[in-house]
Amino acid sequence: MTETDYKNDVELILGHRFDHGWDYWTTEDKRLIKGAPFSTLESAMLLLEAGMPVSDPLLAELGELIMSTWREDGRFKLYPKGGILPCHTTHAANVLVQLGYKEDERLKKTFQHLLETQYIDGGWRCNKFSYGRGEETEYSNPGTTLLGLSAFRFTEYLNKEPLLEPTVEFLLEHWRIRKPIGPCHYGIGTLFMQPEYPFRTYNLFYYVYVLSFYETAKKDPRFLEALAALEATMEDNQIVLTRVNRKLSGLSFCKKGKPNGRATKCYEEILRNLK
Repeated sequence: MTETDYKNDVELILGHRFDHGWDYWTTEDKRLIKGAPFSTLESAMLLLEAGMPVSDPLLAELGELIMSTWREDGRFKLYPKGGILPCHTTHAANVLVQLGYKEDERLKKTFQHLLETQYIDGGWRCNKFSYGRGEETEYSNPGTTLLGLSAFRFTEYLNKEPLLEPTVEFLLEHWRIRKPIGPCHYGIGTLFMQPEYPFRTYNLFYYVYVLSFYETAKKDPRFLEALAALEATMEDNQIVLTRVNRKLSGLSFCKKGKPNGRATKCYEEILRNLK
């Protein structure tokens, strides 16, 4: 990324800073995940992806804003009203570890909370049934679980905590199940198989990337099949994005249908993890 790319990307992201009626990409009552892809949490990740250093005062302010929603039991309340769902906590934790908070005692309590609240299949399951209560809702939410594993890869628990082994197994098994599962109906279909970047949804590229950090996944046939499916979408050993949120299309690292250098670096990281 050139200096011009960095400046243009940051300016574009900053241009959405007051979209929701208050500062820091949020609303006056601080709904921190409202307005994707330019919510508070996603904008922090976009700024990191654009090359803004973690030490930048703006990212420090965003980190403290997110931390202000932390609760004593380890959860995060990202909306002022309504329930506190596991997807809120895993999302906040995943952003905060990348903003430099992994040694913060509050976040350590969050990771302990996540280990104590795993569902019977090893994942995390939101107690919200927008699609009714069919048998498919007896599974964890794959998207929430992927976010959780993404956050845990920055911690001392990575490849040392036995409780995360069934979590990895749950996601690997979804590669076989394929159908929409969990209360929020995450499936593996056409959209899942289209590489998307930056990482923000339950998607083949994100799925393979996160699992590549976990030893129990690396040699598993299901993981290797998913990796092969990702590689089948590449051109000249480079990641080509086939799914891009239209609101992000102005960013230098979100160009659809073209080889993507930033995304390819993540693919190279996958290969290094496998070694």
